[in-house]
Amino acid sequence: MSQSAAHPSSSSSIPNVLTIAGVDPSGGAGVLADLKAFSALGAYGCGVIAALTAQNTQGVAGVHVPPTDFLRLQIDTLFADVALHATKIGMLGSAEVTAAVAERLAHWQARNVVLDPVMVAKSGDALLAKNAIAAMREALFPQSFLITPNLPEAGVLLEQRAPETVKEMYRAAERLRELLPLSSERWVLLKGGHLPGNEVTDLLFDGDRMIELPSPRIETRNTHGTGCSLSSAIAALLPRHEGGFRGVEAAVRQARQWLLGAIARSGELGVGSGHGPVHHFHAMWRAA
Repeated sequence: MSQSAAHPSSSSSIPNVLTIAGVDPSGGAGVLADLKAFSALGAYGCGVIAALTAQNTQGVAGVHVPPTDFLRLQIDTLFADVALHATKIGMLGSAEVTAAVAERLAHWQARNVVLDPVMVAKSGDALLAKNAIAAMREALFPQSFLITPNLPEAGVLLEQRAPETVKEMYRAAERLRELLPLSSERWVLLKGGHLPGNEVTDLLFDGDRMIELPSPRIETRNTHGTGCSLSSAIAALLPRHEGGFRGVEAAVRQARQWLLGAIARSGELGVGSGHGPVHHFHAMWRAA
């Protein structure tokens, strides 16, 4: 068994958590946001760069994808030395990068892989090539322990329109779970933030149990990187909550509660003039 299959020996151990994603220079999304979420929730963060973006709170001006050989080298060099207890996957950009990441994760038997199928930035700019969708379903889904699509992403993955009601979300969550390996414990967290109303309902589903996770909607423009931050928070917490159904549910609930606080306190930051970031360190920094 590879080093990456190790896990903290006690609840007081600090897990090592990896993000494989793109870089957002404004720090609100991507690798920089992931590392903030890991740190805020008590995990040691590592990062592999899958893409570079020229980006701020208003939009994406450009994307550069490094050579896949160097991406593989980043992954192999890290896994060969560091025992990684969870891996979060974010923006990958292309089919070639997606396939390379999937192949190396399989080689290293990566555990607790949380896949956030990033396709579009908050500004509406595309972050994943259309030909990469099939590669994600076919190569990366088999390596994923939990996937965290929002409703538009679910529609793309299922090749149908996005769910428009909680009832339709139930069926979408069931179909998404069918895309994951059926013979082992795998999870879908379908995020319902795109539905209208004063309450946001997410669904957590393992193929057997469907859990509704409601929360109040917080009215703010500071929603840049919420998906990145939530998936990273879950990855940071999974190693501390291992132990089947109750452990996964506990990690997801704790991550959502942390994100609600990060959104609620986001107004204390003054970053850019578009969609601002959430306040990752709201529980550590004193209110302004």
